[in-house]
Amino acid sequence: MEFSSTFAEIAAVLVLAVAIGIVGLLLRQPLIVAFIATGIIAGPDALGIVSSAEHVALLAEIGVAVLLFLVGLKLDLHIVRSLGAVALATGLGQVAFTSVVGFLICLGLGFDTVTSAYVAVALTFSSTIIIVKLLSDKREVDSLHGRIAIGFLIVQDIAVVIAMIVLSALGVRADAGGLGITGILGGGLLLLLAVGAFIRFVAEPLLRRVARIPELLVTFALAWALLFAAVCDFVGLGKELGGLLAGVSLASSSFREAIASRLTSLRDFLLLFFFIALGSGMRIATLGEQVPAALLLSAFVLIGNPLIVMAIMGYMGYRKRTGFFAGLTVAQISEFSLVFMAMGISLGHVAGDSMALVTLVGLVTITLSTYMILYSHSLYRVVEPYIGWFERRVAHRDGEMPDVLGERYDIILFGLGRYGGEIARVLRASRVRVLGADFDPEAVQRWRDAGHTGIYGDAADPDFAMVLPLDDVQWVVIATPPLPSGLVHEDARLIVMKALRDAGFSGRIAVRSHHRDDASRLEAGGADVVLAPFADAATRAAELMGFNCIAQSESPSERGVRSGTGS
Repeated sequence: MEFSSTFAEIAAVLVLAVAIGIVGLLLRQPLIVAFIATGIIAGPDALGIVSSAEHVALLAEIGVAVLLFLVGLKLDLHIVRSLGAVALATGLGQVAFTSVVGFLICLGLGFDTVTSAYVAVALTFSSTIIIVKLLSDKREVDSLHGRIAIGFLIVQDIAVVIAMIVLSALGVRADAGGLGITGILGGGLLLLLAVGAFIRFVAEPLLRRVARIPELLVTFALAWALLFAAVCDFVGLGKELGGLLAGVSLASSSFREAIASRLTSLRDFLLLFFFIALGSGMRIATLGEQVPAALLLSAFVLIGNPLIVMAIMGYMGYRKRTGFFAGLTVAQISEFSLVFMAMGISLGHVAGDSMALVTLVGLVTITLSTYMILYSHSLYRVVEPYIGWFERRVAHRDGEMPDVLGERYDIILFGLGRYGGEIARVLRASRVRVLGADFDPEAVQRWRDAGHTGIYGDAADPDFAMVLPLDDVQWVVIATPPLPSGLVHEDARLIVMKALRDAGFSGRIAVRSHHRDDASRLEAGGADVVLAPFADAATRAAELMGFNCIAQSESPSERGVRSGTGS
C-alpha cells in the first residue's frame, strides 16, 4: 500500500493504531499489545503501510530516549534507600532466578551463549506501566501486595539501568573507533562528573525558574533528555544511556513528579513508533518459526516468575495470599525487554530472529497476565489448596497485629480513609468502641499513631473475618469506596458481608455506595444500611442553606439509597 506523502503514511498508521487500540480496549488489554500488533499489521508482510522507515525510526529513537529518561527520573537515591527488605529480596531473587533459569532454557533450545544471555535478561523485566495501571484500576496500589510489587518493580528498573550500562560498555569495546576507547571512557567520566555537579548545585534552582511556565517545563525536560542522548551518542555511550542519565540528573529535584506526569502521554505516543518500527521490520514467517520456543519461554515467565516471588515472600513470613497476588505482577515481560533486545541488535550482538522471539513472548505474557491480574481473586480460589507449601506454619508478616483481638468493640470499621476516618471521629466522640481495619499498612499505622485501635486486613480476604472479635459488635461499617463500574473485579464489599455472616456475625452491616444500582446490589447481598456520602453531603448542604427539599427532590428509591429501606 503506497501513499503520496510521509504525512499520509503516518496518518494511516495512527488511524490503524486507534482501531486496533479500540479492539484491545474491548478485550481489556494494555496498549502495548495493540501497538505491537499495529506494527506487525502495518509491516511489509501485511498491509505494507510503512515505507518511510527513516522517519518512523527517528520518532522511535526519540520515544526510547523519553522512556529511559522517565526511568531515570524515578531513580531518586532517597527512594532507593527506602526500599524495604522484601522489595530488595524479592526483586533481586526474581531477577537472578529468571536470568539463570532462562539462560539454561535458551541453551537447551539451541541458542548460542550471547543470544541466550540477552533473551534471559530480557525475560527478567516486568512492565511497571502495565502493573501500576492495573493495580490502580483495582484500587490495590496501596494494598500490602501492591506496595511490595511496586517496590520490586523499582528494583527491576535499577536492573534495567545496570543492564543498559553494561551494554553501553560492551558497545564501547566493540566499536572503539573515532575517539578511541580511552577517549570514550574519558568523555563518559567527564559527563558523570558534570551530572553530579548539576544535581548538587544547578538542578533545583534552574527547575524552580523554568517551572514558572508549565509549558516551558515540558519543553525543557524533553530538550534535556534529547541533549543527553545526543551527547552520549556522540561520545560513544549510546542514546539510551544518555536518556537514563538525563533522568537521573533530575530525579532528586522537587519537580520530578510534575515532569513525569507531563511527559507520560508524550512517551506513550512516541513509543507507538518504536513498536511500529519493530513490527514493520519483522517477517511473519520469522515469527512463525519462533512460536514453539516462545510458548515454552512464555510458560516459564507466566509460572516460574510468580512461583519464585511466592517462595521468597513465604520464606520471609508472608501469607500465601499476599505472595500470590504480588507474584502475578511479574508474570509478563515489558517494553524494556524489547528496548534491551533492540540495543543488542544495534550493537551486532544478536540477530533479528531473537527480537521476534522476545516480541512473541511479550505478546503472550502481557495478554495472559493481564487477565490473571484482573481475575486474581477468582484465580486464587482455584489454586489456594495447592500453594500451602509457600506459607510458613505461622505467617506473621502480613498481620503484625497488636494485641487487640481479645478486646471487645461496638463497631468494626473497614476503610480508614477520609470518609471512614470521619465516621470514626464522630463515633469515638460518643465513646463508641471502634476497631479500624484497612488493607493499606501505612493507613493502619497512621491510625495507630493517632491513638486509635487498628489492624491490617484485606476485606476481600474471606479468612480475615474469621479472626475478628465479633462477639459484642453491633455494627460493621464498610466505608471502602466502590470500584469504577464496568471494571472486571469481585466486589470486596460483598465478599466481606458474606464472610461475616459465615463467621456467625448477627449484628447489622452498613456499606458505602455511590449509585442507586450499586445500592440495590448491596442490599440484595445483605446490607442493612447503604451509606451514600455524596447524597448525604448534598442534603446537608441544602439544609445549611435553609432548604428542606428532600421530599420534593428525591424519589423513594433515592431516599432508600441512604436509609437502606428500598432502592
